[in-house]
Amino acid sequence: MKFNINKCKVMHIGRHNSEHKYYMRGQLLESVKEEKDLGIWFSSDMKVSQQCSKACSKAYRMSELIKKTIENKSKEVMLRLYKSLVCPHVDHCSSAWSPHYVKDKIQVEKVQRRFTKMIPEM
Repeated sequence: MKFNINKCKVMHIGRHNSEHKYYMRGQLLESVKEEKDLGIWFSSDMKVSQQCSKACSKAYRMSELIKKTIENKSKEVMLRLYKSLVCPHVDHCSSAWSPHYVKDKIQVEKVQRRFTKMIPEM
């Protein structure tokens, strides 16, 4: 199998990494601090804050889209929309990036609180 050199990158992980330069077929590979793979953002410091903020950002955008476009905002309809359109963005590979910082957990919980404010009370 041939590798596409333009798509190959190097990520140096750890504080005491000497960050060597790597070559493939004579071409220097690009060194990156963060990279997306299978929908999850990885960073060289192995913190998941960026993944958490990007997932929450997508969930916020989806909830705003629902807020602007849906007229029938009954409790049942909104709950189904949340479970099918908003929740998957936050839950995607959550076992892999499992937010363990309090600020990340709060950010994820804000998505749910913000959406529940859109549901009319009965």
